[in-house]
Amino acid sequence: MMQRRDLFAAGFGLVAATAAAQGAPPIRTHALSLLGEPALPADFTHFPWVNPNALKGGEVTLTALGSYDSFNQFILRGTAAVGLNNLYDSLLVESADEASTEYAHLAETIEIPADRMGVTFELRETARWHDGRPITAEDVAWTFNTLRTQGRPFYRAYWGDVSEAVVEGPRRVTFRFRTNENRELALILGQMWILPKHYWEGRDFARPSLDVPLGSGPYRVDRFESGRSIAYRRVPDYWAVNLNTRRGTQNFDVMRYEYFRDVTVAFEAFKAGQIDFRTENIARNWATGYDFPAVRRGLVKRDEIRHQLPTGMQAFVMNLRRPLFQDARVREALMQVFDYEWLNANIFNGAYARTTSFFSNSELASSGLPTGRELEILTPFRAQLPETVFTTEHRLPTTDGSGNNRDGLRRALDLMRQAGWTIRDRRLVNAQGQRFEFEILLNGASFERVALPYVQWLQRLGVEARVRTVDPAQYQVRIDAFDFDMTVDVMGQSLSPGNEQRDYFTCAKAQENGSQNVAGICHPVIDALVELVITAPDREELIQRTRALDRVLLHNHFVIPQWHNRAFWIAFWDRFGRPERNPKYALGFDSWWIDPARDRALQEAKRSL
Repeated sequence: MMQRRDLFAAGFGLVAATAAAQGAPPIRTHALSLLGEPALPADFTHFPWVNPNALKGGEVTLTALGSYDSFNQFILRGTAAVGLNNLYDSLLVESADEASTEYAHLAETIEIPADRMGVTFELRETARWHDGRPITAEDVAWTFNTLRTQGRPFYRAYWGDVSEAVVEGPRRVTFRFRTNENRELALILGQMWILPKHYWEGRDFARPSLDVPLGSGPYRVDRFESGRSIAYRRVPDYWAVNLNTRRGTQNFDVMRYEYFRDVTVAFEAFKAGQIDFRTENIARNWATGYDFPAVRRGLVKRDEIRHQLPTGMQAFVMNLRRPLFQDARVREALMQVFDYEWLNANIFNGAYARTTSFFSNSELASSGLPTGRELEILTPFRAQLPETVFTTEHRLPTTDGSGNNRDGLRRALDLMRQAGWTIRDRRLVNAQGQRFEFEILLNGASFERVALPYVQWLQRLGVEARVRTVDPAQYQVRIDAFDFDMTVDVMGQSLSPGNEQRDYFTCAKAQENGSQNVAGICHPVIDALVELVITAPDREELIQRTRALDRVLLHNHFVIPQWHNRAFWIAFWDRFGRPERNPKYALGFDSWWIDPARDRALQEAKRSL
């Protein structure tokens, strides 16, 4: 991991204990990794997938949906504009070509003590805010403390095992840990966007604001029209422009985002040449929507870029805070009537893979029955778990895709009857005569084509469901307040799950507004398994503990799994240059550039359309 040694690999606990006993000094390094030794040495000149000689210049226009009313993306209130991360730098920069590996950026050096009870970052002397003032250890400590006390609830969960941030010098800051068993803590601190303490003095950090913020990153806010557009201009004297973690990236002079209320209108704007680049996430569009003149003439290009990213869980999520969904048999019944095979054949053109795990597309996903070490992990919790965890392989219901899901309906009705619901006048009612009815909350019309067929299938069961689509800003407010019955949520995962699992799945976060535990999952075994995942001592144990967590989540039927895509679908007007290859774990658009010759040819061709 760290230079010559894998500090977080299986043997490090013994090495650390021995070193601590001998009073060994901390290990200084240029990179951190959870999965082995970093691929790049301390003197690397640029990331291997970028073109270090990429041209700078030009303006690119991209799409955003909804609206915005704030430039503060770190708080619960308000709707932040897209692209704001371009304003800030982090202590470390993640490698898009390596799993769970980060390289020194704002920090020049990383120190790990022998007992692993903290991490120290030594900042680069050249690091500057856009106003020319140096970035200091005080800025780092202030950012940490402010985000933890006034930022989104996520930060309190993510950094829960950090006891304090201590300024030890103008450029030296140490984070002290409550435990040395949280393997990823140093890495996730390295991901922190650092904010300027002097800018925020006298300002209310917790209030949404359209005051243009001070940053240190490759871009600054250039111009904006509140809620409708925002443009970022590249900082010509950006302090890190030639740093190895930035060389060959952030090449556009201006990045402009145009906001649209509707995805269909956004697509039409792209077809008309008003938008330069888009990622497609609607299978029907990808299969049939790109037959227009600019594509036929080769002016618009398309590409499918395979990736190795874990795809996590996208699902219909039931709000377990509602009494309606607190019975696992009810939740399983609602899953039985969901006909994925019909959707994939008739709506998605067969483009997607079914999601069968909270850690899909990775070695962390559970399968079969628990055996070996995973079974050992689960056995102490057996009395608190459904017996099916140990006796029955979790399989999602399947159909023949014809739309006639009689078997699923039969199983669903049997489960509902077990849960105390009966059919009366073709409607499910409970013993008090209350109907089974709920609302599916969406933040865009594109998902209605999935939700509306599901509503029809639920009606066959006697369930009255309705779809309500609201704008993204209103949707976020309602989700943050858990004001919904059912919605669609995405729980992204990495190859090294850790602290973020608390925010997704634990009781402490189930009632904390704004947390990522949208479903309201609260189960003592899941709480315990999350802590086991976070404190896994090595890679193999992490895999087994994560599989155990995944299995328990699946057998409780908290969500109705949907699907995932193992490739990025992209479309773009042919004015770009791009590196010879893409990184393994990201799209890599930040390393593209405007090719002047292609751009001139495109503009001439557009005039003849």
